[in-house]
Amino acid sequence: MSILISIYIVISCVLIFFLVFPFTTIFLSLFSSEKIKDKEELGDAYKEYDYGCIITAYKNAEIAKPLIASLLKQPFPNFHIYLVADECDVSDFNLSDDKLTVLNPQPSLRLKAKSIIHAMENYVRKHDYTVVFDADNLCHPDFLLEINKYASNGHQAIQGQRTAKNLDTVYACADATGEFYKNYIDRYVPYMLGSSTVISGSGMAVETDLYAAYLASPEIEQGKTQWKKMLQEDKILQNNLLYKNEKIVYAWDAIVYDEKVVSGEQVETQRSRWLFSYFQNLPNSSGLILKGLFGLSWNQLLFGLVTIAPPLFILLFVSMGMAVLGFFLSMKTALALIISLAIFSFTILWTLYLSKVPKQVWSAIWGLPLFVLKQVTALFKMGNPNKNFKHSEHTRKVSIDDVLKKDK
Repeated sequence: MSILISIYIVISCVLIFFLVFPFTTIFLSLFSSEKIKDKEELGDAYKEYDYGCIITAYKNAEIAKPLIASLLKQPFPNFHIYLVADECDVSDFNLSDDKLTVLNPQPSLRLKAKSIIHAMENYVRKHDYTVVFDADNLCHPDFLLEINKYASNGHQAIQGQRTAKNLDTVYACADATGEFYKNYIDRYVPYMLGSSTVISGSGMAVETDLYAAYLASPEIEQGKTQWKKMLQEDKILQNNLLYKNEKIVYAWDAIVYDEKVVSGEQVETQRSRWLFSYFQNLPNSSGLILKGLFGLSWNQLLFGLVTIAPPLFILLFVSMGMAVLGFFLSMKTALALIISLAIFSFTILWTLYLSKVPKQVWSAIWGLPLFVLKQVTALFKMGNPNKNFKHSEHTRKVSIDDVLKKDK
């Protein structure tokens, strides 16, 4: 019985750590300030870098038109857009510009990493930075200006802030709630504490040679044959950068709008893929923690802790179950878990407040249990990735002007 209680206490201590960890890091980040110089402060050190903007579209090139339009409206001069229209009919794609190259690869690629490689192989010139977008994204008018500010400060890996394009259903609001939380906890806070931001999957800019090295890595080469069992590209990229001890910075004002899920089925599809990738990535997160500890790298250590943290719903359910179990094994530990759960719940609300989320998000908080339930069912779809991991269909074709009007 004493061995069982000891195991219970150890597991509970791990859970308590991850429940209190977000609150602690937020609190510490409040005493930090961003040390980024603007154009005037940089003076002659400011440079207008050249950006290759890659858009990966699969089976639907039309959804990318508003994104292309938002990029063409950028006041920043040095960029070129590459639309990789994989398995798309572009015969009636009546959008053309000197700054746009439309690529229709034959045979089809069926992998985001392959689409990015194809775009880079067709660069019209050598770009200083490569920026990656999903076809359903939209860019704020100042996106490239903000990215370039960080590049001019010497940063080679920059993640923009990805936020909701649509808040038209309870599921979309719940999805946005999770992203607001993750943006603050996994991106803004680690960056403010001197570590690296977790990559969102789109809206990131990486120095082109550094990005090309990632695309030539063994993980990407191996992933080309794994199809849907491949570790998500964003995780491979961040692991590749962090193992080199590169720092990924967070550009809060470089905003990219992303389409949120609108149905329970989309939640299951998306989250089953994300959960599968989380468990796949655990050895990498553990490795970064060890490298950070033995190599005395705060960048690697904190990033490893952030990425190894369990998904929110798993952390909550397991902690609640262990708290109930504690009434029979260790009352003090059960009480500590309950207090930690209260702190964690407060932290979520505090994060949303600090993120200044829209009113629709606050109004739809009641729908979070529905969203969580769909994530639970998504766990049971991880067993057969090639069967269950379907491509997310995007339908919200709105302009950047429409989105900016809603934000006012």
